[in-house]
Amino acid sequence: MALHFELVTPEKLVRSEEVYQVVVPGTDGDFGVLEGHAPFMSTVRDGTIQIYAAAGSTPEVIPVQGGFAEVNEKGLTVLAEHVS
Repeated sequence: MALHFELVTPEKLVRSEEVYQVVVPGTDGDFGVLEGHAPFMSTVRDGTIQIYAAAGSTPEVIPVQGGFAEVNEKGLTVLAEHVS
């Protein structure tokens, strides 16, 4: 089973894929999201999103600047102000 992850900016859809885990730089601290996570919303601080394709894999790192993250029954969506 996998987590559906979308990374979006105001200009475009950057990523839309099934992954194992995503770690997001929230304003109150980094948080990890796996499939089945409880519904959750957070603002995103400048930092890096870590995307794990599989358990134990090396994460892909994507720099982001600001935005919001929402976890719901469909998965995780991060709306970033800017993605490097």
